[in-house]
Amino acid sequence: MVGKKENLVQERGVNEYGDGVSWYRGSMIGKGGFGCVYLATLKNPRSKYSYFPSLMAVKSAEVSVSGSIQKEREVLGNVEGCPDIIKCFGEETTMGENGAMVYNLLLEYGSGGTLADRINKSGGDGLPEFEAKMFARSILRGLYHVHSLGYVHCDLKPENILLVPNSKGLSEFRAKIGDFGLTKRVKQSHKRKLEAYWRGTPMYLSPEAVIDNVQEAPCDIWAFGCIVLEMLTGKPPWGEKKSEEILGKIGEGKELPKIPNGISKEAKDFLKGCFVRKSMYRLTAEMLLHHPFVEGLDSCDDKVDEVEEVEDLDEFEWVCESDDEFSGGSFSYWPDEDGEDVEDEIVSGFEVGNVERVAGLEAGLDGSNDGSRRVKSRVSLESRQHCPVSVGIHAGIW
Repeated sequence: MVGKKENLVQERGVNEYGDGVSWYRGSMIGKGGFGCVYLATLKNPRSKYSYFPSLMAVKSAEVSVSGSIQKEREVLGNVEGCPDIIKCFGEETTMGENGAMVYNLLLEYGSGGTLADRINKSGGDGLPEFEAKMFARSILRGLYHVHSLGYVHCDLKPENILLVPNSKGLSEFRAKIGDFGLTKRVKQSHKRKLEAYWRGTPMYLSPEAVIDNVQEAPCDIWAFGCIVLEMLTGKPPWGEKKSEEILGKIGEGKELPKIPNGISKEAKDFLKGCFVRKSMYRLTAEMLLHHPFVEGLDSCDDKVDEVEEVEDLDEFEWVCESDDEFSGGSFSYWPDEDGEDVEDEIVSGFEVGNVERVAGLEAGLDGSNDGSRRVKSRVSLESRQHCPVSVGIHAGIW
């Protein structure tokens, strides 16, 4: 009797928002402040003319409170075409059993669950480094696409990374970025540098988000670094602490997530590029895609519909020379469209031939730091509007 009663309750929950024109609403597979997510199956899965796959994830909420989901629909429509972002198949309105109108967003179903589920199954040991690399590269490619179109995700975390079967790669699943309900345009950040609140989850917030409520593309890179660290260690970047403690460490405490010794030299170096407190010195998604930690995985990964890069670098070289957690580094940087100077303490000069502006940060330290990392980029005047800048970062600002 108990089992039958539970089934009745589940059926009522399933049918609460009604079925679509061509799909049946199945069991609930997720729930959040935005609404609920259901598994949906087609009414006629054998139809040759159906645009929908046989299984979908349907995110639903009553129309009166569906603003977040409708915003997500708008963003997904603008960033579509990237294989590393969850697909959207459209939207539909249904009638709930209480007579209310329900807004439904039809999404690609991640049958592998979330990245958070995958990490939890590791039992606290983390994922194999090769698997973490594959997932990291997919997330980075998705981020590069999102950022190149002028968006900031603002809520990157393992729970928002979905895993779909990967039949053509060495990895069992492919990671895809999902949940764009808190995403915003970069130009919104430029118009209003200080907002009254930050978006996202405290565990994955960057220093500038906590201190100044500024969330631009670098804040996604910080959150991405937290995800990679969690994949490699099996543990949250700040441990099992309360939100107030985490915000205190990130903000007033000026702390960085601890990078463990039990990972490869390339992984350590990769994470250091993500965990730079000053956002202007943090590496971009494009730079990280050329890092040895993830570079060279193209031959192992599924290349179908790979995003065309906006900036093809003629030369992009990384040199990793130190295991020291506090060693400095250098990277290429392109000034913003508004032409703001990087900072007064940066000294720059030009070389004849290919245009290269080399800058060293004066921090009272010897610029010949043996533990530095360098990214070189050379471009011609005809192919670039901005001169690439190579900025040396020393231990004092990591």
